[in-house]
Order: sequence, then structure tokens, then C-alpha cells
Amino acid sequence: MTGPHPAVAAVRRAVRNLLAECPGVPAIDVALSGGADSLALTEAAVFAGRRLGLPVRALVVDHGLQAGSARVAEEAAGTARKLGVDSAEVLTVEVTGPGGPEAAARNARYAALRAHHRGIVLLGHTRDDQAETVLLGLGRGSGPRSIAGMRAVDLPWGRPLLDVPRATTRDACRALGLTPWEDPHNRDPRYTRVRLRAEVLPLLEDVLNGGVAAALARTAAQLREDSEALDALAADFLARHGKPDIGELAPLPASLRRRILRNWLAAHGARDLTDAHLRSVDALVARWRGQGGVWLPGGLVVTRTHGRLAMNPPETRGD
Repeated sequence: MTGPHPAVAAVRRAVRNLLAECPGVPAIDVALSGGADSLALTEAAVFAGRRLGLPVRALVVDHGLQAGSARVAEEAAGTARKLGVDSAEVLTVEVTGPGGPEAAARNARYAALRAHHRGIVLLGHTRDDQAETVLLGLGRGSGPRSIAGMRAVDLPWGRPLLDVPRATTRDACRALGLTPWEDPHNRDPRYTRVRLRAEVLPLLEDVLNGGVAAALARTAAQLREDSEALDALAADFLARHGKPDIGELAPLPASLRRRILRNWLAAHGARDLTDAHLRSVDALVARWRGQGGVWLPGGLVVTRTHGRLAMNPPETRGD
């Protein structure tokens, strides 16, 4: 008796390994677009769900951005039912908001999935998607958090395929007799991620003799581990000290100090912080010359007063 095709086995193994890290989840939801990644993921989720005794549901988000999108969504749901999901639902969303069509569609999709999920939501992001995310972070200069890429587990989200190449999901679909839907947006060069996929990554693979996507994914994993360690140290500091005390903060390494400051600012309502914002607040600790407060988005201001940082007091000169 022969086993499954190697690509099918690889996807199933990735799903099984991720679910082993999430004991106690009551159900498995799969975000299904109809593309190769999410189709292969759905089959693997059904396979795992049967062995774990967990219900599996496909959630298909119809963004309504293309003619015939409702038909595509219903066909994807129908394929999921044939693969053996317990149920399949189409979620229709309205794509509006800032940040361009890509960001607006992503925000609408995640909001719909979050509102309807019953357990862990499996997303079909592959190793290639992770590499693209890292390159986007590098290009934007948005710091180690973005270069660290996507987490495999960030409940309710689960991304079991982050170590699986996109080619493997396509091979799995062929082996299963599935015909994936090809989203025309994935070939539209007006989108930055499409150009990264079609132009930049292939060029890097050629110039650097291959292995670039895997190397970027490894780099993301290493940075994520470092970032999580800094987060833990920052949380411990704030738990022990409460308000940021200048005397306690100043001797710390700059990377840890800024992580503490970021966490403290976020806990007090600061949003959309840039690196420049954070460095300006850090200067109140490490490069104090009697400067005034630092203004942050939302009308917030941080000042240094009597050896401590404070949010939104009257702006005075401290120390």
C-alpha cells in the first residue's frame, strides 16, 4: 500500500505539527480562497481534523472586487465540501478604508474571519509569502518587527505552511486532482507584492544561486525569536517597575530600553508609532538636554518630569 504523494504528505505534516502546538482548540477553520495554497491546506486540515476529532469548516471571503467573485467563492466552498469539510461558508465583505486596495482588502478579510471563527483559523501563507513579507519590511525600513515576518501561531491565526514552498502546494493540488483558481490580482504588476513575486525574488534567486526564499524565512524566524525575547524582558521590567523610571531605564541597552518604551506607550494608548517617534521618546531618557515633550499620534505627548516619563501632563521642563 503506497502512501500519499510527497507534496500532499508535506502539507499534511505541516498542519499536524502546528496543531500539536495548539492543544485544546475546539475546531479548525480554514481561510479558503480557492488558490493552490488554501486548497492544499483545506485537504490537510480535513485529514488532521478526522484524526483529532475536530470539526473543520471552510471560510471563503468574497471581497466583491472582481466580476464573478460570488461565483468563484461558491465554487471554492463547493470544492471544500467535496474535500470533506463539515461545513463551508461564504463571507461577503465591503472593501473600504485607507491604505490602498491591498491593505483595505486584507483588513476586511481578517475582520470577517475574526468575527466568524470558532477555533483556530488556518491561513495558507507559504515560505514564499514569508520571504515577500521580509523583503517588504526591509524596503520600508520599518524595523525588526516587520522583518521578523509572520508568526506561525498568533491565535486565532495559524500559519502551518510558513516552511512549505509555494511549489509544494501546487504539486499537492495536482496530486489530489484539484484545479486551483488563479486570482488575476496575483499577476497585476500594479501591486508591490506581485512585482516582488514575479521580478525581485526570481532575480535574487538567480544572482545568489538559489535558496533566497528559504534564507529569508530563516532570517525572519531568528529575528522573531530575538524579538520575543526582548518583549519578555520588557514585560518583566514593566511588571516590576511600573512607570518608566529614568534611573532604571538609562543604563539598559538601547534595544531593550526602546522595547520597554514601546510597550509602555502602547499600553497607554499610543498607536501608529514610527521609529522616529520612539527614538524621540528614548532621547528623553538617554540624551536628555532639557528638551520639551514629544508629540505622538492622537494628540498624546510624553514628557520627562522629576526623573520619570509621563503621558500628557502639562509640558514643563524637567530635571
